[in-house]
Amino acid sequence: MYNEKVLKVFANPHNVGVIENADGEGVVGNPTCGDIMKITLKIENDVIVDAKFQTFGCTAAIATSSTATDMVIGKTVDEALKITNAQVVEELEGLPPQKLHCSVLAEEAIRKAIEDYRQKQGKQA
Repeated sequence: MYNEKVLKVFANPHNVGVIENADGEGVVGNPTCGDIMKITLKIENDVIVDAKFQTFGCTAAIATSSTATDMVIGKTVDEALKITNAQVVEELEGLPPQKLHCSVLAEEAIRKAIEDYRQKQGKQA
């Protein structure tokens, strides 16, 4: 069902954990499948310098969380907001159609974490 890259990322995910005193935090979930994703960000001068995730979910949920956090590190907040679920899927070289919602959760968690950061900074989300 899963390609080799998805299984490799799932077996050895990057950025697992929580950033203490995170500058931004996004938590999303899909009640239908039970996946819950939490992404925390460390941001300096509007650049994401670190990202961590905690995900309760399937292989695809964990792989997309790991990949999304890899993709945002080093990007500005505005650049990170432009990352789409399709780009996460492309980075993973594909997901089964019934698992594409996991990539949407990863995109939403990044967006929520950035919205949280901007609210804490007093900026418009």
